[in-house]
Amino acid sequence: MSFVETLITEVISILQLSFQFLLNLSLAQKIGLVIFTPFIYNIIWQFLYSLRNDRVPLVFYWIPWFGSAIPYGMQPYEFFGRCQEKYGDCFAFVLLGKTMTVYLGPKGHEFILNAKLNDVSAEEAYTHLTTPVFGKGVIYDCPNWKLMEQKKFAKVALTRESFIKYVPMIREEVLGYLGSSELFHGESGKANVLKSQPEITIFTASRTLLGKEMREMLNTDFAHLFGDLDKGFTPVNFVFPNLPLPSYKKRDNAHNTIATTYLKLINSRRSTNDIQDRDLIDALMKNSTYKDGTSMTDREIANLLIGVLMGGQHTSSSTSSWYLLHLGEKPELQEELYNEIKSVLGDRKEVTYEDLQNLPLVNNTIKETLRMHMPLHSIFRKVMNPLRVPDSKMIVPVGHHVLVSPGFTMTHEKYFPNPDHFEPHRWESISGVGGSASSSDEVDYGFGKITKGVSSPYLPFGGGRHRCIGEQFAYVQLGTLLVTFIQEFKWTSKLPKVDYASMVTLPEEPAEIQWERRH
Repeated sequence: MSFVETLITEVISILQLSFQFLLNLSLAQKIGLVIFTPFIYNIIWQFLYSLRNDRVPLVFYWIPWFGSAIPYGMQPYEFFGRCQEKYGDCFAFVLLGKTMTVYLGPKGHEFILNAKLNDVSAEEAYTHLTTPVFGKGVIYDCPNWKLMEQKKFAKVALTRESFIKYVPMIREEVLGYLGSSELFHGESGKANVLKSQPEITIFTASRTLLGKEMREMLNTDFAHLFGDLDKGFTPVNFVFPNLPLPSYKKRDNAHNTIATTYLKLINSRRSTNDIQDRDLIDALMKNSTYKDGTSMTDREIANLLIGVLMGGQHTSSSTSSWYLLHLGEKPELQEELYNEIKSVLGDRKEVTYEDLQNLPLVNNTIKETLRMHMPLHSIFRKVMNPLRVPDSKMIVPVGHHVLVSPGFTMTHEKYFPNPDHFEPHRWESISGVGGSASSSDEVDYGFGKITKGVSSPYLPFGGGRHRCIGEQFAYVQLGTLLVTFIQEFKWTSKLPKVDYASMVTLPEEPAEIQWERRH
């Protein structure tokens, strides 16, 4: 008998003995074996992993598959901080069956956000999460070069000339909301910012980017639909894009309702050939042809409009909620802002785009809020080719994910002293952080030149080819809103904790301000 035949015989014999052993076990023993075998395998696998010197350190975990999902999901920054103390800036953890390699700090920003397109993929990391929210054919549900072109299509609504027109529109919308909402009825009262700010954000964004005609079709129920879409961004959605749960049904209904509303207006304009230069809808209908000659369908245009609005919804609604809550604890800072606004506007109430550029404390308040509360606490990429960690022998294998957290860096005392203290004045003495780069440090990925440097500790809008194109619009929207609130109200509040249940860093309930009208 040959060696191979002998080996096969021995294996069969062992399997038969093992099967007979299992049959002889009691029911309780069989159940115990089923329960404990995955845990034993999990511990053995982690031990063998720890012996490899070509892998980054792995955070130990007890529960198979779930890994570190609970500590990461509940308090990601605290989790990162504990891991950093034990393992250094680079480590890995298991999140619901996926191995995530984290690299903290500016070196991590450079490693992940400026990684080669062939080595890491945002599309592969996010498409199952974002496609149900945004829709087919846009953002991460298409090749990267198409996404870059879609950004170029959308940027026509994000020019300086556009911003000049947007400021009075935003102010008009905010004043209209403050005058009609039950949250701000009378001379004083209490308002939940988790209700008011998403509504104000979607109304102002729709009025400016999508035009008056679309804005007139919207009401507060429409703003709530974007809230249902927001709930599609959770760690559970990241792993399971489709489950028979109420939140998933609300997400899908919200997408279909919003897309149908946009399509209704697009079809109306096409049927009457009423395509001008009024808004982003007109711009996309006139100019959304890719470099390969194909054009976006009307449904894809509607989906892209959802993506554009959602991007602003995340940033502006969460940021304005947070700066109202922080300022509620600092009445003296509210008065400083009021005096700065008066010094620039004089007896005028109306603010202009040029005025916003001359209000450093207003802009620094926004900047400080973004430092403490970056809307997305984690940014992912999926590894497509073996990725070497700089200055080491460690390799991140294909199929794993890499994770970077600018929000963690921006709240670390190494880069920002007393990081938990809300202090807009800190930016008066900080230079070069998050500032503009020289022309030699710029690159055009297809939607206009941006800085390619991502080694700054301050990156509230991300970096690299996926840097948010709406940064300037966010400052215009948030600045106009803040000026209007300061002109209209004084308020107090108690700062709540951060809710990390979704992938957006929102305040926990109750998130309320006690306001009174300013006379």
